[in-house]
Amino acid sequence: MEKESTSQSLKLYIVLSRAYKAINEQVNKFIQENGLNPTEFAVLELLYHKGDQPLQQIGGKILIASGSITYVVDKLEQKGYLQRVACPSDRRVTYARITDEGKAFIEEVFPEHERNIHELMSRLTDEEREQAITLLKKLGLPSGKF
Repeated sequence: MEKESTSQSLKLYIVLSRAYKAINEQVNKFIQENGLNPTEFAVLELLYHKGDQPLQQIGGKILIASGSITYVVDKLEQKGYLQRVACPSDRRVTYARITDEGKAFIEEVFPEHERNIHELMSRLTDEEREQAITLLKKLGLPSGKF
């Protein structure tokens, strides 16, 4: 019975990985067609929805290495989509702030991005999506292993 359970766990891992890859490829294609890479889009989306963010905390919020943030912020700043703003109360902290141009870009692109994701997920019923959310959250909890 243990062998069957282990085999099923491996199969689940492969299915999850392939599903993520298939969905991610479609989402990333759309983002790249709009002139950004997925990380740039994630930073811009974060700033649009959550407001100014300390540069030091962006990596943890969009799940990328903090060393990549400077490069991504530089690229978005060059495109005019964000600006760096010094914290008035702590010179060690710099915030990323979305510009009006960045807001206009996200407001133009995000609705279609959202529709595309919905279309990809609509293969599942509303109830199945709820079940998937619940189950995947359960898998995503830290187990203390590894």
